[in-house]
Amino acid sequence: MDHDAAALTNAICGKKLFLLDMDGTLYLGGRLFPHTLAFLKAVRDAGAQYLFLTNNSSKGADAYVNKLIGMGINAVEDDFFTSTDAACAYLEMHYTGDLIYALGTESFKQQLRKQGFPITDVLSDGIDCLLMGYDTELTYRKLEDASILLDRGVTYLATNPDWVCPTEFGYVPDCGSFAQALEHATGRLPLFLGKPKPEIALLAMAKKGVKPDETVLIGDRIYTDIACGKNAGILSVLVFSGETTPKILAESTIKPDFAIEGVEALLASLNDLRR
Repeated sequence: MDHDAAALTNAICGKKLFLLDMDGTLYLGGRLFPHTLAFLKAVRDAGAQYLFLTNNSSKGADAYVNKLIGMGINAVEDDFFTSTDAACAYLEMHYTGDLIYALGTESFKQQLRKQGFPITDVLSDGIDCLLMGYDTELTYRKLEDASILLDRGVTYLATNPDWVCPTEFGYVPDCGSFAQALEHATGRLPLFLGKPKPEIALLAMAKKGVKPDETVLIGDRIYTDIACGKNAGILSVLVFSGETTPKILAESTIKPDFAIEGVEALLASLNDLRR
């Protein structure tokens, strides 16, 4: 791990793709960080691309477009790669069953339907897979349905292992916390498909046609963002603007290549490269 500004500048020199976590990295809740817009412009000005890479499966890309535009970021759907996209890619490669119970938001279910997957949110005998996302519309009935299905032994998948989702007032339970609750009830844990699995980063790179040594991943969580970068063999940069503190980093066995206060340090490095 390195904190040196010159070393960071040298490390990102020639990178063609910036994989960017969003909440906790570019903004917090609905509050855009001061240097985000300038940083995104600097990436494009450097001739590079970026993708918003998020484990948050509560929103589809269209909802994220509206959220980011509302904060002043000129975004289009093609700028995003979510854990729901990773789940769809996994299902396309591996799922041969009949019916999927989708435990998630209406936006989550809409994206799965759009991709042609046979999904339901009503308990029935024909379900052979439970796919869980970060559900900001969670009800106790959904947890009951999930417990019944898991007791039946259905295939169990989840979009991401994040324990919490950052907000302006603190943190709220995320998909990983829901999975832990269900583990206490059923003794089962899902196969997680988003970060820190390398597939989400590898699929994002394939989408943009770049190699691991041409890519950098920036995020605020060690156990998802940084671990994903390590698992995918790409440069990883941790920011302290979200969940992770210097104390958490010091105690972690997973170390980023760089640890910085926020994207303003990356902005400074990109500006240095243009001089």
